[in-house]
Amino acid sequence: MKTKLLLLLLLTITTVCTNAQSEKNTSVPRPKLVVGIIVDQMRWDFLYRYYDRYTANGFKRLLNEGFSCDNVNINYIPTVTAVGHTAVYSGSVPAINGIVGNNFIIQATGQSVYCTEDNTVKTVGSTSKAGLMSPRNLLVSNLADELKLATNFRAKVIGIALKDRGGILPAGHSANAAYWLDDTNGSWITSSYYMNELPSWVNQFNAARHVEKYLKQDWHPLFPIETYVQSFPDDNPYERKLQGTKSPTLPVKTSELFGKDFSIIRYTPYGNSLTLDMARQAISNEALGQDAI
Repeated sequence: MKTKLLLLLLLTITTVCTNAQSEKNTSVPRPKLVVGIIVDQMRWDFLYRYYDRYTANGFKRLLNEGFSCDNVNINYIPTVTAVGHTAVYSGSVPAINGIVGNNFIIQATGQSVYCTEDNTVKTVGSTSKAGLMSPRNLLVSNLADELKLATNFRAKVIGIALKDRGGILPAGHSANAAYWLDDTNGSWITSSYYMNELPSWVNQFNAARHVEKYLKQDWHPLFPIETYVQSFPDDNPYERKLQGTKSPTLPVKTSELFGKDFSIIRYTPYGNSLTLDMARQAISNEALGQDAI
């Protein structure tokens, strides 16, 4: 009799707990938009070192209204961009995720490969070979892939970066799109892994020639040069000069340095501005964050 009562009691408690959990899950608040940002070579302590330079709605807002995970560490080597992007978004290390460098050798064949190269796809948005890229060398799923799985592939995932590897690897295998800059024409491109032609909004963005507009402004310091007391001197042995210039010091006449090659924008703050412009266009034209998914 005691055994039956105990069993009945356990069944009742289990049922109540299950129902309570079910009710709780239906009311879990979920964000409509997740934005992941990686700033290459920006150490975490720069958030505090240059705090006074940041604006109220930029890094200050993230620090003051968000949460700073100062002790997070993913133990990976080497610290090159492709490996970093992959480790951060997958939580995995090179020995497991397959991205062991920007360029590496496949031991089974001895073949040297670029991290995102894929000769089975075609460039979309340009006649160059800059679009022969995909995430096929990535051996694991990542945050973006899991987001797709969690929503039965209804969520939209778009990767954007000046470098192909920066746009492709964080976006995972099942992204709707990944875009990167083609240095030969200054346009945002993709590959046939994602689509067969660029969306009209990307074509319109490219037609506006934002790259040229930025570079024609030349590169001047944002603040008076003598106020950069937390940085190395403008002329120092650790900074290389841009091709076509006599020293690494500001200002730089970027308007005189580009022609058939737009890669110079990668070495200026305008590269960040251009990336942000493209991201804003993606959010607006793809209606990201506009539904409940």
